[in-house]
Parts: sequence; structure tokens; C-alpha cells
Amino acid sequence: MHIFVTGGSGQTGPAVVAELVAAGHDVTGLARSDAAAARLESLGATPHRGSLDDHDSLRRGAEAADGVLHMAYGGDFSDLDDMMRRDRTAIEALGRPLEHSGKPLVITSGTLVMPAGRETTEKDEPDTAGIAAFRIAGERACLDFAARGVRANVVRLAPTVHGPEDHGFIPMLIATARKTGVSAYVGDGTNRWPAVHRLDAAVLFRLALEKAPSGSVLHGAAESGVTMKSIAQTIARGLDLPTVSLTPDQAAGHYVSPFMARVYGFDAPVSSAHTRGLLGWSPTHPALLDDLEHGDYLTTPAS
Repeated sequence: MHIFVTGGSGQTGPAVVAELVAAGHDVTGLARSDAAAARLESLGATPHRGSLDDHDSLRRGAEAADGVLHMAYGGDFSDLDDMMRRDRTAIEALGRPLEHSGKPLVITSGTLVMPAGRETTEKDEPDTAGIAAFRIAGERACLDFAARGVRANVVRLAPTVHGPEDHGFIPMLIATARKTGVSAYVGDGTNRWPAVHRLDAAVLFRLALEKAPSGSVLHGAAESGVTMKSIAQTIARGLDLPTVSLTPDQAAGHYVSPFMARVYGFDAPVSSAHTRGLLGWSPTHPALLDDLEHGDYLTTPAS
């Protein structure tokens, strides 16, 4: 297939592009800068200049492709309404050229859209009042195309997509530990986060493009829930720091923002059993705590 990809030069995107190219697919990637274009070319993809706000560029990319993978997501977190609008309208621009074609449209969301406090499945409804409710509009925009002749599917990634040169939530925790001299968790630290290695996530995206039934919601979680206390303890051992429990009020001032304090205190385990059975997805790469202990997380100099 010829796949048009957005977000191919981001954190998870290069692994996905490499996986698609290795599987024999032709990849064209949205590039909004010379650096992004060069990164895509180095992975064997063809750059397509444009941005998420350039809907004509998105339309042209989708029209020329046999399928679309939308991973890009951006904007100002102080304006969640604008972020939702940008994502929804980009998905609509990508999906319209695929109508009545049966071609795949796969978009990215996150498992943090799910209700807190219990292990949820792909069949459960997202929490419209939850911490990541701003991702739901994009999910719905994608799945609406399933009734319009598009093989539309959503991949919800774990909040921790780990691997070399990660610059997401876990490096932020490590940077805060280095800055404050303690490795912290909220409350008793038993709140759970799903996790997936970047290379396993890349395989899931490929399988979704190749064979996921229309209307599928998939969970990209190799581990259903790793406790935040165990994450904090692994960081503490690696940096030779003490661990400390914080109240929610203390956490709001400890982490980079009150919002991130809520995220780090969120209990959000999910199951991926349906995804595995549906697509034959079987994660094989290191688990999060192994990656923390033996990967580059604690050896990379602080930024």
C-alpha cells in the first residue's frame, strides 16, 4: 500500500515509518519543515510539505494514497478547545477523500481517555469528563467515516510509549527528580499507567492499516498498568535519590504543572486483549521498568 502519514517525524512516528517501509509499503509523510523532510527521507519515505492547518495539503496527500495514518497532534495545551478543533478538522480533511473507497484511515488517541480507577477495555466508552477528554472529538470524527465507506479505526496509545531517546512523560519525571533531589509519586503510588515499547506500537499501527475491521478501537498497551510507585523507585535507584510520597496539593507544585500532577496521579489501567486477539498483535520488546533500568533514560544527560 501507499500510506500517507502525519506525525512521521515525531517521537513515535519514525519507528512506525520504518516498520511500514520494512513491510514493503510506500510511505509519504507530511513535513512542515526541512528537518522533518530530511528525517522522513532518511527513513525511506517521501516528504509531502504541509501542516495540520493546511487542509488542501492534507487532502492532496490522502487522495494520492491507498490509506492514511494520522499520528500528528499539536497546539497549545492552554487552549484545549483549539487543539480539539485542529485535530478534528484535520481528520475530516484526511477522511473525505477516502469516502466510499474502503481504504483505511487510522488515527491516534490515548488510553487516558478511558474512565479512571478500573481496568477498561476497547469496548468501554471513553470518559467525556476525564483528564484526556479533549482527544474524544478526534476519535468520533474518525469513526464517523466508518459509515461512509472508509475502513476507519482508532489506536489509543498508552501514556508511556517508551524506548531510546524518549522525550515524553517518563523523561519529564526523571528531569523533575534530578531538579528536586527526590523521585516522587502521588499518594500511595498504587495508581497504574499502561505502557508500550515504541517498536511494538509501530507493529500495531501497521497491523491496523493492513487488516483492522472498520470501526475498530484498539489499545496500544503491552502492559495494562505499571504502578507509579514502582516507576519512581526505579528512577530513584538509578539516580541514587530517595523516593517520596506527595499529597495532591504538594504534587501540584512539585511537577512541571498542576495538570501534569493530575496526570501522574491518574489511575488508568487498560486491557489490550481484544486488540491482540483481533490483529494477532503480540508485543515482544522490553517492558517499561526494564527499559528504565537498562535503557538510556537514566544515562542520558539532563536537558
